[in-house]
Amino acid sequence: MEAYINGIGMVSPQGIYNRLQFERELILPVNGRFRVNDPGYKNYIDPKLSRRMSKVIKMGVSAAKICMEDAGVSMPGSILVGTGLGCMEDTEAFLSELIRNKEQLLTPTAFIQSTHNTVAAQIALMIKCHEVNFTYVHRGFSFELALQDAMMQLAEGTNNILVGGVDELTADTLHILKRFGLLKDENEGVFGEGAAFFVLDNKRTDHTCCRLLQVETLLNPVSPDEASALVKRTLNRAGLEMDELDLVVTGMSGEYVNDQVFIHLFKNVFPGSGMVNFKQVCGEYHTAASFGLGMAAGMLLHQRIPFTVICQPPGKDIKNLLLYNQFSGTHHAAYLLQAC
Repeated sequence: MEAYINGIGMVSPQGIYNRLQFERELILPVNGRFRVNDPGYKNYIDPKLSRRMSKVIKMGVSAAKICMEDAGVSMPGSILVGTGLGCMEDTEAFLSELIRNKEQLLTPTAFIQSTHNTVAAQIALMIKCHEVNFTYVHRGFSFELALQDAMMQLAEGTNNILVGGVDELTADTLHILKRFGLLKDENEGVFGEGAAFFVLDNKRTDHTCCRLLQVETLLNPVSPDEASALVKRTLNRAGLEMDELDLVVTGMSGEYVNDQVFIHLFKNVFPGSGMVNFKQVCGEYHTAASFGLGMAAGMLLHQRIPFTVICQPPGKDIKNLLLYNQFSGTHHAAYLLQAC
């Protein structure tokens, strides 16, 4: 399975990104957290509708519209969204009102918009899309499964698939992550939020950024050797050798234990490749790999690495790029991209 990435739309802590907007001055985290740099949602959403939307919905809808405009597509063949925690702000508002009003006289808006598929549904309603609309909620694999579904649909003949990842950071999110054991030490790593969408097609166009060759996942590896095997399997399925890899984009989050896998990979699997770490500009969240994919596609298109993320520059042009991400040490994913 492979696909062309023909459009990019991201609403991130670093601002708005599309296929052409790529490098800018670094915006630093505040109080150890990356918050989305709001883009002025009135440019993408009718203010009368926007005032009833929570932040995550506005992020997702805006990113989707930026992406479709970037790809020159007015109507996608299907809409696929991945989210780890869904609409947390609306969920918190509904549950707080439920407690405050002793389960009586509840307003329905927050409840209706608290469901995980709200972002995908709002996109479809606003552009009047009647095609497949699906939301994946699979923790650290939510975005990866949406991508894999998109690539299978492309193989079956669907065109111009809109696929994205979106998660928000609220006041209670960190407490929930800590309670579930996903956040072990608030002093390690920087958490963030964002929305990133892509238009995938099986044909190259004037808007094409790069080719997405493979998306592979690995759950609960018991040793770093399994991560090495995942990388080798990803390359082998695309018919590539390790020495053909020009750049590795990593999801190092700043958590010492979980980041050991990246140290192992660079010592034992690809010591000669260039390295970039994308989470130092977006933070950690369930679908952070969607931001990493957008950054990787931009680097392949422009053949330039933002100075803010260079760890080890490649010694040549970037043709084959590997994006390796992990979430909470349990969800590992490898993406293989190629310049067009």
